[in-house]
Amino acid sequence: MKRTRFAQMNCSLARGLDVIGDWWTPLIVRDLFLGIERFDDLAEDLGISRNLLTRRLRALLDNGIVERRIYQRKPTRYAYALSEAGRDLVPAILALTAWGERWAGPAEGSPFVFRHGACGHIFEAEVCCDACRAVLKAEAVDVLPGPGLAAKPGTMVIARRLAAADAAPNDQEHAGQDPGTRGEPSS
Repeated sequence: MKRTRFAQMNCSLARGLDVIGDWWTPLIVRDLFLGIERFDDLAEDLGISRNLLTRRLRALLDNGIVERRIYQRKPTRYAYALSEAGRDLVPAILALTAWGERWAGPAEGSPFVFRHGACGHIFEAEVCCDACRAVLKAEAVDVLPGPGLAAKPGTMVIARRLAAADAAPNDQEHAGQDPGTRGEPSS
């Protein structure tokens, strides 16, 4: 089955998903983060076919998420590691893992936990505001137009709604309506 491409969408999430948005890629990134660096070990740990793993690693290499180095010359074998962009993806993987623990975790419990190296505490990843450090919850986030917002695929309806909200007076008339959808009642 051919995958839909999002590289041309006017949306950072869509473009990011175009790079890492198949089922296997986040798991490969997770395994590399956990220190599994050799092809055979990745294939065994994930139970992924060698052909599919080859394609996924090639895409990760091409997109600058993974780097490789030769660890054996005859035959040539490579070890894989996360690049700076790949390491920057780890907090998102940790946040998705925490969500999976809360909403879809294995009945027998977590296969592993994470410890913060700086303080030594076991943690569950949370996304927080970079200014005040408060944990972000959906109901506490307002969406505002950014410099690249345009009515293009990926942001067609959102652009219209945000433009309408930006043009509307910010008064009591809009109280009780969802941020980013002002002009339409909350559901």
